[in-house]
Amino acid sequence: MNPHLTSSDITYWTRTDSPLGPLLLTADPSGALTSLSVPGQKGGREVADTWRHDPGPFRAAVEQLAAYFAGELKEFRLPLRTHGTAFRERVWAALDTVPYGATTTYGEIAARIGASRAAVRAVGGAIGANPLLVLRPCHRVIGADGTLTGYAGGLERKVRLLALEEALPAGPSRPL
Repeated sequence: MNPHLTSSDITYWTRTDSPLGPLLLTADPSGALTSLSVPGQKGGREVADTWRHDPGPFRAAVEQLAAYFAGELKEFRLPLRTHGTAFRERVWAALDTVPYGATTTYGEIAARIGASRAAVRAVGGAIGANPLLVLRPCHRVIGADGTLTGYAGGLERKVRLLALEEALPAGPSRPL
């Protein structure tokens, strides 16, 4: 244990199985989830030596994720805590408003937060940096032309999540 760490610096972690592969969940000392990563995720987290493995703080998250993947849960009710720039936090809050079974576009997210059309690339960057895959539904954001654009967890996982929610957009450019 690092003697310079305080109790507020502690990160708890656990893994749980899912149809997307093993999910790595992290939480702060209050029990709020701080990240959910999938194997090979661009920008995903890796277990650090200073983290504490403890499945206790994650019971509700594991139960809700299992219900979601079984098609029995449409809205997560979990404490979440992320740290990003004010812009990223606004984008992430906008993601939280996209309902199960629906999709939106990068441009629509930009409009929701009052950003200009020129900010669409920045919105895409903020969405790509979402630390809470699945829980904060960045998989529901698609290109303006209906294409399934990038997903930090991989396009195959994005397709699986949208198929689960019966939200796959129609169109010839959709990867199968």
